[in-house]
Amino acid sequence: MINEKYLKKALEKTGDPRKLVVMASRRSRQLSHGARPMVKGNEANHMNTALIEIGESLVSMDKPKK
Repeated sequence: MINEKYLKKALEKTGDPRKLVVMASRRSRQLSHGARPMVKGNEANHMNTALIEIGESLVSMDKPKK
């Protein structure tokens, strides 16, 4: 279950719900494939970990290079 507090903070950082969905799903997928979390904690849910990282400005969405 997604923690509403983490979601709210991450949304404040991104400002755009669509951007947040892309960032959180991308980071959650990385975590599920073995990437190390950038925050300490005992969150078993990768989505919550991704939202915490976004809320702490540890994850950003890079624009694709042309």
